[in-house]
Amino acid sequence: MGNLPADYSTPTAELQRLDLDAATAARSERSNWLLASPEPPWPWQGFVSSIKETLFPQPKTKQTHKNRYLLFLQALFPILKWGKNYKAAKFKHDLLAGLTLASLCIPQSIGYANLAKLEPQYGLYTSVVPPLIYSMMGSSREIAIGPVAVVSLLLSAMVSKVVDPISDPATYLRTIFTVTFFTGIFQAMFGLFRLGFIVDFLSHAAIVGFMGGAAIVIGLQQLKGLLGITHFTSKTDIISVLAAVVQALHQHWSPLNCVLGCSFLIFILITRFIGQRNKKYFWLPAMAPLFSVILSTLIVYLTKADNHGIKIVKHFKGGVNPSSAHQLNFGGPHVGEAAKIGLICALIALSEAIAVGRSFASMKGYHLDGNKEMVAMGFMNIIGSLTSCYTAMGSFSRTAVNYSAGCETLISNIVMAITVMICLVFFTKLLYYTPLAILASIILSALPGLIDLNQVYNIWKVDKLDFMVCLGAFFGVLFGSVEIGLIVAVVMSFGKIIVTSIKPSTEVLGKLPGTDLFCNILQYPVANKLSGLLITRINSGTLCFANASSIRDRILKLVTDESSREESNKGRLHVLVLDMTNVMNIDTSGLHALQELYEKLIAREVELAVVNPRWQVITKMKAGKFIEKIGPGSVFLSIGDAVEVTLGFRMNGLDSC
Repeated sequence: MGNLPADYSTPTAELQRLDLDAATAARSERSNWLLASPEPPWPWQGFVSSIKETLFPQPKTKQTHKNRYLLFLQALFPILKWGKNYKAAKFKHDLLAGLTLASLCIPQSIGYANLAKLEPQYGLYTSVVPPLIYSMMGSSREIAIGPVAVVSLLLSAMVSKVVDPISDPATYLRTIFTVTFFTGIFQAMFGLFRLGFIVDFLSHAAIVGFMGGAAIVIGLQQLKGLLGITHFTSKTDIISVLAAVVQALHQHWSPLNCVLGCSFLIFILITRFIGQRNKKYFWLPAMAPLFSVILSTLIVYLTKADNHGIKIVKHFKGGVNPSSAHQLNFGGPHVGEAAKIGLICALIALSEAIAVGRSFASMKGYHLDGNKEMVAMGFMNIIGSLTSCYTAMGSFSRTAVNYSAGCETLISNIVMAITVMICLVFFTKLLYYTPLAILASIILSALPGLIDLNQVYNIWKVDKLDFMVCLGAFFGVLFGSVEIGLIVAVVMSFGKIIVTSIKPSTEVLGKLPGTDLFCNILQYPVANKLSGLLITRINSGTLCFANASSIRDRILKLVTDESSREESNKGRLHVLVLDMTNVMNIDTSGLHALQELYEKLIAREVELAVVNPRWQVITKMKAGKFIEKIGPGSVFLSIGDAVEVTLGFRMNGLDSC
């Protein structure tokens, strides 16, 4: 591409020529910056450096070998770093928060163990070891670790299809521990190898829909305990559950269970309403579940209500967490299913826990490293699986209580774990007469927090495709199963990505009057197109086999339309300026499509100018000899440089927006 001819016979023209030569030299230098860029690092180098960054953070200054070892330990165990500056003044707040947390955690943990079809002590075990491990390895100051409703439902729904918890409870328990081990392995791998993007396969909309559907399923499952039904369906879809409830109402159910459970459910919901209206009474909804358990247990014990149809917990093994390492089953027929369920639990647990941790970290004004959180949660579940715990994660409701109680550090989790351990050692026998209806009411009271109608409305307003993903996950869980809901959510999320990538948009740019900016002429109708010139931008992060042909055809259609418009105005299209600023990578199919585009443009006597190809793109263009084919003079750092050379006039500082 060359400049338009000019007459330089006068002194003024000579000055213009010198200025033009200087501008040409500057443009050439800028193009050389682009063409002479070094080779980008290989993917494996970034992979290795990410692992080093996670485990071996680089110090700002040179450190001795001993100090580097200390930095490694501080990266793996953040408590070694912040613990040095921990003061007694903070302990007062953490002690109050931890005790408040324990009062909520104890009844919830028993209820969630029941939801997971496990004996009640396993819920309390899960509230001891995982919080202690996370307190040493985690970095969120507010998150409260323990069993949660959604993961408990996942385990009961999916593991029950592999092993029947009623006919073979020992194998069911071993499978639960094995699933927890695999969950921890996957979580630790995601964090260690910086594979957190895998968690993003479950989009925010999918998680909102899944949580909403799971909340309704969990609520329906609690009708068994609330109504005192003896025989209940093991299915989780709404039709099967409602059919089982209707059938049970015509046979054996206990009205006393319903009265007792509903009475305390109303009490808990009232205390929550008071706590939300007046923040000074945050402790009231936190204490209400434990108070309900104590009071209802006393009522049943004193009135001998268990002899009149009230279902009670009965067997409750106490003591500290026993070892379960010998119960992990890696050689049985169910190990493949356990690994699959572990992967699903890992994705769900990480998606929710990291979202909870980051939301509260933003309130306190500090950054939360998602990869380090994954490593911490992975190790806490691995160690938990060896100490009779099932899958634990961060609970939003308990984290909110912890935050409201004024926690300062993770010491509140340690206080909670010690309190639960004391309960396990000394007070479990007192829970023999705890009615199952109370546990059902406690779980039901926690479910409204899982159904976020405001988020659903916001998703509808912002993105209709995301709303469809949300609905798909919701109805998949509600009318199918937990697995179907997850599959629908992932498939629809992938479908959205594929549709977006296969048919990306291309836009025509024009110059905004009075500015040096080139913008989309549809977004800015005042933008002016330049005669003889078509400026097009590709709006796709990757030019690959999935979208290369579509993009090539779209650009050729734009060229055809612009040529017809120019000819109708007695002009001609001379140059296509292709802005590749948004294209981060390209494959061989993308290069082939560009070569075909170039050849068809040459056949139409239209020149091609390529603007700002990114590092990976320019490297592959050089390797594929595309730059050699179109000529180095056809590659520019900015749209302004391409326009100046093409039209032969100066437009200082031109850029795109």
